[in-house]
Amino acid sequence: MAEAATATRWTIDASHSTVEFAVRHMMISTVKGHFGKIEGYLEAPDITDLSKGAKLEARIDAATVDTREPQRDEHLRSAEFFDVANHPTIEFRSTRIEKTGANRYKVTGDLTIRGVTKEVTWDLTYEGGGKDPWGNERAAFHAETQVNRKDFGLKWNMLLESGGVLVGDEVRVTVDVQLVKQGQGQA
Repeated sequence: MAEAATATRWTIDASHSTVEFAVRHMMISTVKGHFGKIEGYLEAPDITDLSKGAKLEARIDAATVDTREPQRDEHLRSAEFFDVANHPTIEFRSTRIEKTGANRYKVTGDLTIRGVTKEVTWDLTYEGGGKDPWGNERAAFHAETQVNRKDFGLKWNMLLESGGVLVGDEVRVTVDVQLVKQGQGQA
């Protein structure tokens, strides 16, 4: 309890952060996309050692999905995939953070997509920190995980003549975030 009281809040700077995903298409290639809007925070007593009582939360606006193909993006927003009318956000809340090496962690927590919550573990790397030209203290992290989309109710698919499927089940997710120490502006 004492560690939480001394934690510093860092907020995600959405203009310097990305959430990207990759999934197999027709079992022969990979389609990539991203979400245009992320928000959230990290609370940590020590930004350089998250194993000391840190916690993080993030929310993604599911309607901002972008694969550079408007028709596919509309399909992804529909009830057959993200169902953004009923589930407008994708959310993550950490439950534990373990140090695995210099600047490396396993972050485990609850990922909620389409109202379905599953435990997911991310490989997280602290990329560094410092002050920007306006005096704001910043820190950056890179995270990766892989999820099965069907675990979250994203089950739509089509069979191919070749015997495969149109959309793969495994989705690789990559997040790069830049954080700003709370109480400071963004540029």
